[in-house]
Amino acid sequence: MGTKLIIDTDPGVDDAFAIALAAQSDDVELLGVTTVFGNVPIETTTRNARRILALCKRGDVPVAEGAARPLVHPHLRRAKYVHGLDGLSGRSAALPEAERPVEPGGAVRLLSRLLESSTEPVTIVPIGPLTNIATLLAARPDLHHRIARLVIMGGALTHGNSSAAAEFNVWSDPEAAHRVLTGGEVPCVLVPMDLTYRCAVDREWLDTLAASGSLGAALAALTPDYLAHYRKALGWEGMVLHDAVAVAEAIRPGILRTESLPVSVETSFGPARGATVVDRRRPEVRAETEVPDGVTSVDVAVDADLDALRAFLLERLTLR
Repeated sequence: MGTKLIIDTDPGVDDAFAIALAAQSDDVELLGVTTVFGNVPIETTTRNARRILALCKRGDVPVAEGAARPLVHPHLRRAKYVHGLDGLSGRSAALPEAERPVEPGGAVRLLSRLLESSTEPVTIVPIGPLTNIATLLAARPDLHHRIARLVIMGGALTHGNSSAAAEFNVWSDPEAAHRVLTGGEVPCVLVPMDLTYRCAVDREWLDTLAASGSLGAALAALTPDYLAHYRKALGWEGMVLHDAVAVAEAIRPGILRTESLPVSVETSFGPARGATVVDRRRPEVRAETEVPDGVTSVDVAVDADLDALRAFLLERLTLR
């Protein structure tokens, strides 16, 4: 049927677009959605994920609630200043109510069951804090071989958004990010905010989506608070669909250009907490120095045909 996919998410406006992208794609078998704290508390991310799937008429997709807090230290701040108090610009109540109940047993149980029952390896797309995924990898090493790859939206090569150094998803649980990105058990693609910012869409793109039909109009209606933030962050009328860029790579491998680079995560309590340290020195130079313990190579997305990517997103989100 196509790529077998699970999304781990903390909706969030860009998460809504990402879920819809997978739900609308005929070449994707969306096996399930798991939720995590992040942009808003876990009860809200779970409700939002279920309502987005209901909007896409995908009541067949199971949803399980995951971690309500980081692995070790408290979560300091939500992203309501970006996504609104309910995660969807105050408009979540306008979405249809989900009829399918939340799956019992939690996110790791659903992830395990879906991996166990799949006849082929599954791609997991974590687009929120990595707490659920770190827990899965630690608890079920017998399932590592059933994960085709993790396509992770997170991290930053130059500067962050939650702090000067750290991107929100990694900053929200640096210990979990360290466990996932440096463990080496499962192939990882890291889609950092440096690239997702370059993939930002403008008002014309959004207006085209809104005019495409009921789904496009409903998605566009979730964006006012998000647009207001990115007006300041970008300096022009547009917005960044971070998580949808990662889902695009999961659906169409190679739509993003990647480089295999050593990555580590800063877990100290200094000003760089949550930073992803990506070694972009030439391999010949890296070979002359000793690689620190706990640093493994990850496929880092560094470039894309930006117009082709935006066209791909728009095409998929306006399919029906």
